[in-house]
Amino acid sequence: MVTLSDVAKQANVSKMTVSRVINHPEQVTEELRGLVEAAMVELDYHPNSVAQALVNNRTNVVKFVTLEDIDTTEPYYMNLLFGFARGLTKKQYAFQLVTDLNRIEEGRADGYLITGSRTHNYELFDKLKKPFVLFGENHRGYDFVDTDNQLGEKTATEYALSRLYKQIIFIGLDVKEPFEYSREAGYINTLQKNQLIPKIYRVDNHSHAAQKVIQDHFREFKKDTCFICASDRIAIGVVRELEYQGAKIPEDFGVIGFDGVFLDQVSNPKLTTIKQPIFKMGELLASMLLQKIAQSGSPQGELLLEPKLIRRESTR
Repeated sequence: MVTLSDVAKQANVSKMTVSRVINHPEQVTEELRGLVEAAMVELDYHPNSVAQALVNNRTNVVKFVTLEDIDTTEPYYMNLLFGFARGLTKKQYAFQLVTDLNRIEEGRADGYLITGSRTHNYELFDKLKKPFVLFGENHRGYDFVDTDNQLGEKTATEYALSRLYKQIIFIGLDVKEPFEYSREAGYINTLQKNQLIPKIYRVDNHSHAAQKVIQDHFREFKKDTCFICASDRIAIGVVRELEYQGAKIPEDFGVIGFDGVFLDQVSNPKLTTIKQPIFKMGELLASMLLQKIAQSGSPQGELLLEPKLIRRESTR
């Protein structure tokens, strides 16, 4: 059985250094940390997670806090959760699921991943005693991981223009939050660069809300129009109502969604969409949170991941 002493001998360092790499990596130089970690890999040494937790007065448990209505986020959050769980497993951490922000500090945990937060939650976040990271852009300076929302809708709008749609309409989410502002900015800036006038509708994240917009304004929409949607759920509602109205997709009307998690594939026709790297974001959120815990709450900054355009049947 490989011991701490074996790792120290292999890396040519003291046992104290090995212990610090395992329990307090922020106290060790990057060079020493690299030597010790390489020795651990070579010897297939796995620290005792229970012992580590005791040494550091930790629980090896974090909380996954979701503040959004599960009916409007599935299957999106299931992918995020699985990615988060995978990232935690690498460090022998477990998680608890919390859906009530008022109960976030009940019981013991080393930190929190908070998803679906809104501006009005910030006052409570400032009072949290444990390290936390957010899934989603914010302008408060909290550590976060998110898709590059502005780039995503810039890509969608440029693609719609390249397919020779003459009018590009944005159907966004009716929320005054940074991620939505970024998506709208990607659309608006791209149109303005092409000397076109933006037109925006905002709805709840429900397909029937998007259907209502198309139903109420269908006669105003000319052929050669493409709808850029802030979610696949909205895009499905747009497709459904356009077909009900007898419109031809994608010849006369195009539809582009945003998310790329299951709904884009069950739509008929299948949706062109901006696919978010959701599983990867979950893993990175776990890594960011555990590093913040290891560094006693030190700021970690922000990560914006590049989304990808998936071309399917709802655009020509």
